[in-house]
Amino acid sequence: MYAGSTGVNRAKTRIGELDIMRPIWNGTLAFGLVVIPVRLYAATERRNISFNWLHSRCNSPVKYQKWCPVCQAQLEPEEIVKAYEYEKGQYVVFTDEELEAMPGPDAHKVEILDFVNLVDVDPVYFEKSYFLEPREGAEKAYRLLLESMKGQGKVAVARVALRAKETLAVVRTYGDNFMMLETMYWPEEVRSGQGLKISKESGVDEREKKMAVTLIEALSSDFEPEKYKSRQKEAMAELIQKKIQGKEIIAEPERVPAQVIDLMEALRRSVEKAKTEKTGKGRPKGAVVGESGSLSDERYRPGGAGTGDGSGSIT
Repeated sequence: MYAGSTGVNRAKTRIGELDIMRPIWNGTLAFGLVVIPVRLYAATERRNISFNWLHSRCNSPVKYQKWCPVCQAQLEPEEIVKAYEYEKGQYVVFTDEELEAMPGPDAHKVEILDFVNLVDVDPVYFEKSYFLEPREGAEKAYRLLLESMKGQGKVAVARVALRAKETLAVVRTYGDNFMMLETMYWPEEVRSGQGLKISKESGVDEREKKMAVTLIEALSSDFEPEKYKSRQKEAMAELIQKKIQGKEIIAEPERVPAQVIDLMEALRRSVEKAKTEKTGKGRPKGAVVGESGSLSDERYRPGGAGTGDGSGSIT
């Protein structure tokens, strides 16, 4: 990282400040007739580098206004109402009083509905993770539920309202001392994927399957999330530093289109590469040694020569 990195360091400082845990919700976790007062904290956050939009002529930040194209006027908050479009261009308008009078979930309660096995819940349903912390005096009941679920290998399916929106959730153990709430999509919000064109007849022979299994075994390891880094984020931070310091930006040369090789050869070379990397003599992931000894992006691409877009490649 370059010296004098005021812009990115300032961004990193702002991001780091988010590590101070602040509850986003206070309520209770209802477990039968047992009620556990809890607080909810966000367990994850995106740490992307963000940009501002400026006017190219004067470099002033762009402002977005709420504008009525019919009246040709900027609107104030009190002039805007909520509406539902039931047909193209046809709306029914709702007042705040009507929406507040509608029956809704308890805004301060995590209601446990069932206990199920975690392996039976497909990860496609999971949306966002939150820590559950017991409030003062609720530590014993919190620990009771945590240890009971851990002992039974169960998770709790629950219903909760966050930011005035009712959502399905799973309450599960996390580590040795925590419980976590995972908000979930409702069943009708998860697509089935039935429209995808995937043939049941693969035409894969036993030699290819055996080689693929060998490759999976060669690449298998313990999950260590710390070892995975965003190359794009690191490159963007470096690019920002160069811009701040007034350095010239030079584009990297384009990669040479991938050489076409058959599936078995691609698997064989991948296995050799994986074994080499595990012995400590590895190269960057995704790179294969070309004839000249340089690194190239050589992969199996069914249906013809590689175009550089990655379509149909086995990576």
